[in-house]
Amino acid sequence: MSIRPVAYEALAQPTMEGAGVHLHRAFGFQNPDQLDPFLLFDDFRNDAPKHYQRGFPWHPHRGIETITYVLAGTVDHADSLGNTGKLGAGDVQWMTAGSGILHQEMPKGNARGQMHGFQLWANLPRNLKMTAPRYQDVTSKDIPVVVDDDGVAVRVIVGTFWGKRGPVDGIAADPQYLDISVPAGQRKRFKVDTRRRAFAYVFEGAGSFRDASAPRGVLLEKEVQGQEVNIRDMSGNRTLVQFGAGDEVVVQAGEKGIRFLLISGAPIQEPVAWHGPIVMNTQAELRQAMAELRNGTFIRPAH
Repeated sequence: MSIRPVAYEALAQPTMEGAGVHLHRAFGFQNPDQLDPFLLFDDFRNDAPKHYQRGFPWHPHRGIETITYVLAGTVDHADSLGNTGKLGAGDVQWMTAGSGILHQEMPKGNARGQMHGFQLWANLPRNLKMTAPRYQDVTSKDIPVVVDDDGVAVRVIVGTFWGKRGPVDGIAADPQYLDISVPAGQRKRFKVDTRRRAFAYVFEGAGSFRDASAPRGVLLEKEVQGQEVNIRDMSGNRTLVQFGAGDEVVVQAGEKGIRFLLISGAPIQEPVAWHGPIVMNTQAELRQAMAELRNGTFIRPAH
């Protein structure tokens, strides 16, 4: 067995999307090869309704799949095909945009005004770019949870892990999407197929993914009394960890434990022409998509 080294580590950066939703972006709209087949990952976590309630009004998607995982609050969604629904805490929606869809996502907080969720974009290969759109809506109760003897708990959203299979299937990138909680002080190994690109996103607690020697945060530059200094942020919160090659990820949890998403997928290795929520292989295909948006032919009739 070979432990995957940490190839890149960074904090998610604050940004705004939709009609003014404040969120943190771990990666996206830069180098599409970095985590191929994944294009973008957003953490939309907020306790102030004014920072998320305007949501993500009607917008198009083509050539990708979007994966929405809600931890707190709800997300109302609707699309140009007439589908409507509501995602609650623990629910997942995997949307294959395929040939094109218009939809909207409107987050609402829980009783305390809290909203928390993630959205991941996965690319589609050339031969599936123009496939028919489809949804997979999965409720929290249908997502298996496996708890090991040492207290490590894994929600298996996509893929097979520790004898359980996640309810979302038929995804082009053949991904594995796990929500993992490791108790304080525990050291744990997790198998990852060597052919997959893999990353972790830490959203609670802290820990180390580097040879599991000791809990480690992210080195940050901050200004203290007018001077820039390097400090070690031990929260681990909102930290992206990209892994190199190997067949295992190892984590050493800190004194408060650690919770993170572990996501991997098979790289597509095709050219990417990208404009906002539309991802094709060539600039000509991208121009065609934009022209169809303008002339009203973007949505293809159902077969």
